[in-house]
Amino acid sequence: MLNVHFFTFNAFQENTYLISNHKKECWIVDPGMYEQREIDGFISFIEKQGFTPKAIINTHAHLDHIFGVQAMVDKYSIPFSIHQLEQPVLDRGRETAAMFGFSFNNLPTVSGYIDHTKPLQLGEDSLEVFLTPGHSPGSVSFYYKPGNWVIAGDVLFQGSIGRTDLPGGDFDTLIRSIKTHLFTLPDNTTVLSGHGDSTTIGNEKRDNPFLR
Repeated sequence: MLNVHFFTFNAFQENTYLISNHKKECWIVDPGMYEQREIDGFISFIEKQGFTPKAIINTHAHLDHIFGVQAMVDKYSIPFSIHQLEQPVLDRGRETAAMFGFSFNNLPTVSGYIDHTKPLQLGEDSLEVFLTPGHSPGSVSFYYKPGNWVIAGDVLFQGSIGRTDLPGGDFDTLIRSIKTHLFTLPDNTTVLSGHGDSTTIGNEKRDNPFLR
């Protein structure tokens, strides 16, 4: 059984997730640590729990979701993966950082690409991968049926949806991704978003003004 832990980092209040199994192996999802104190605090949590990081898997490669990738690669010598369609977003990382007034010299290198047609395996457990573009061209969501949760990145929020005015974003594509993939999940599925509080599929079907 997989357990999920979450942390909020950087000026964008981005949610970073850590997924662990009973052997204390773990995946790091969207590491957004920017300041050294955030990096140190995250590493301290991992060490106190006795976790062994195995990989970094990102829902997408926007700036606020990749700030801490290189620090984790350097610390744990683990691979970093995104969907192949997200590579152009990653490549623009330094320019995007400059636009927002951030210094970002540690742009990470991808170790391999996430295949949305195949599950991701951590020991005996697996995550289903959905290709959910619209917020960015290669956004993916990670669904864990036994735990009844989905990590949706910046695709779906409590009462809102991801912005589509950034390069590679498209409103109609985003709505289609949500309705085709996320809204086919059970209503009581917990949605773990890239920002803000968690929600459920049922709540967003009923109350989200963008999706009625």
